[in-house]
Amino acid sequence: MQDQDKKRKLLYDLLGKLPERNRPVSGEVFTFQKYETFILEQLVLDLNGIEPVPAYLAKPLLEKEKFPVIVFNHAHGGRYEIGKDELMLKQNALGGKSWAELLTSAGFAVLSIDCWNFGDRSGRDELALFKEMIWKGMVLWGMMVYDTIKAIDYLETRKDIEISKLGMMGISMGSTMTWWVSALDTRVNACVDICCLTDFESLIETRGLNGHAIYYYVPCLLEHFDTSSINALIAPRPHLSLAGRYDPLTPLKGLEKIDANMKKVYREFNASENWLLKIYPVGHRLTSQMVIETLKFFKKFLLKS
Repeated sequence: MQDQDKKRKLLYDLLGKLPERNRPVSGEVFTFQKYETFILEQLVLDLNGIEPVPAYLAKPLLEKEKFPVIVFNHAHGGRYEIGKDELMLKQNALGGKSWAELLTSAGFAVLSIDCWNFGDRSGRDELALFKEMIWKGMVLWGMMVYDTIKAIDYLETRKDIEISKLGMMGISMGSTMTWWVSALDTRVNACVDICCLTDFESLIETRGLNGHAIYYYVPCLLEHFDTSSINALIAPRPHLSLAGRYDPLTPLKGLEKIDANMKKVYREFNASENWLLKIYPVGHRLTSQMVIETLKFFKKFLLKS
């Protein structure tokens, strides 16, 4: 565990110049909306001291003092205007419902924030933002990861959240955010990444680097880490990975390599049951089977007594 902590510090240090890790956080709720299965709080969070972070917090319509919580990391897809609104979008793979409906119906509160340049923070050119930050010693991905970690700090301030039962999930960019933050922050008790467990070397071999936008790239990362060694920092905590066999962003050879490495790591922790990679015969997309597996996983590991 001590060795894992040293590796976490090294990984965090690669994320560029960041605001103080221990700076206080706060949030203001500016509206409540009641839906069939949940109450939605629209918030503005102070996480980084540079710009406000809009967020949604959905809570079940239940009389309960504390709720287990899922941090939902939104995707990229070039859809900068969406951001946290992905939590609220009805999708066919979700049976015509939204993630907010499904997760609150299962008994979870759900938090989703707008990452830098998305949703209510959109309007800048991503490449230009990346260049500006690099000039200042900052890394765009580092700032995105920082905000997500600080969002967990915010959840710790809430009396209605059971922080010891915190899960994290996301699709595409949200998947990458999920395994990075879960590696860096042990408060994440269980995580599900969907369609972006990308082995870096396999991505280079298949010439797929341009499949990921500029936010994805961290200077000097490959000198110290590969995808497996980052994900090894999640062990022995429960980790479910869901991928498409034909997804160019996650080459199959790389998925198989990561799977073999993670099985070994989890065996060494005597926690083989806590790692699972499932590969479906699809490309880069969410399927109903993936949704079913995600809900089953979180119920198993976060709702057990």
